[in-house]
Amino acid sequence: MRHALVVVLSLAALSARAQERTVVIQAGTLLDGRGGRTLNARITVRDGRIETVSADATASAGSADVTFDLSAYTVLPGLIDAHDHLAWHFNAAGKLHTASDGETPAQGALAMAANAWATLRAGITTAQSPGSPDDADLRVAIERGGLPGPRLLTSLEPLDQTSGGPEELRAKVRERKQAGADLIKLFASKSIREGGGRTMSDAQLEAACGEAKALGLRTLVHAHSAESMAAAARAGCTQVEHGVFADEATLRLLAAQGTIFDPQCGLVFRNYLDNRAHYLGIGNYTDEGFAAMVAALPRNADVLQRARARGVKLVFGTDAVAGAHGRNVEELVCRVEQAGQKPMDAVVSATSRGADALGLGREIGSVAAGLQADLVAVEGDPSRDITALRRVVFVMRGGRVYRNETMARPR
Repeated sequence: MRHALVVVLSLAALSARAQERTVVIQAGTLLDGRGGRTLNARITVRDGRIETVSADATASAGSADVTFDLSAYTVLPGLIDAHDHLAWHFNAAGKLHTASDGETPAQGALAMAANAWATLRAGITTAQSPGSPDDADLRVAIERGGLPGPRLLTSLEPLDQTSGGPEELRAKVRERKQAGADLIKLFASKSIREGGGRTMSDAQLEAACGEAKALGLRTLVHAHSAESMAAAARAGCTQVEHGVFADEATLRLLAAQGTIFDPQCGLVFRNYLDNRAHYLGIGNYTDEGFAAMVAALPRNADVLQRARARGVKLVFGTDAVAGAHGRNVEELVCRVEQAGQKPMDAVVSATSRGADALGLGREIGSVAAGLQADLVAVEGDPSRDITALRRVVFVMRGGRVYRNETMARPR
């Protein structure tokens, strides 16, 4: 306990210093998040934002004005996970937490805080959580600076085919907006463990996505079947999740409509299978449900390859649930090693393209003057070896340093 307290206090002091004055970071290699790569770059940070970025090939690594010497590392923008469930956790009995398991609110809050910390330490500086009302309090705690975690966007409670007809759905979208939702989450298909068939009608999707758009909110649609994916694209919804059963016609439709697509390559299913004992027997986590996930695994990489070939806009989202928090980058590794995505494109999908998908391209996702100072340093170069993202040594979010395991002690 004493050691943990010392770590927390040290981080707090280091973070405070980083915000109080100008910080200069020397990067050995800089990936700007937009596909650019620069050797020996300098980044100046003031008041939580990037002030200047410059190539400085003649700079000495030990220069007195350098606050953090990261010349032995690759620096890139903080990663953006477009689909992360920080509220999901295992309870004291080692099973997936449910509302009826007797867990206290304090236990749940601590578990969520642990997930947020693990996610931030892994280099995820922004996470979008579609589907939990508990996210609202977590978002506030992180925004106030008292709890370390990624910048959090949330849909609050999701909507589905049981949420009512078109008028009721429009009203509920307005209610979510009033309650502080950053986006709207819709379930247009069943779970993969139940076959993934379509659930919401055209009229329901058009009403929900149309109302959200009118209110300035984005929509994320859970859709495994080709029919539900196509319906979401035709309804003008912003982003489609999963898409295990996508066919060629649907992928062409997503590309033509400009619909953002967030398929998962392997982390979420592998996590379920690795943690089978923690899930089995709860809801649709049955033997049949696990068999359906095993059967779907070979399709994931194929869907990603076909979507990329059709020019669909792909972003990085893990669908991280209990057991997966802090391992988010394994999804990117899968996309490169199994689905053939180029490493630099994978990095862009998790940085600037992800920021654009969240409507935050002018705030985060790139290393550029004026943007928030969300910066991560890793051993190796992920634009050439995506597994370098497993080796995070430094994390800064909004100018605050939350992880520093380098020799680059601040001056």
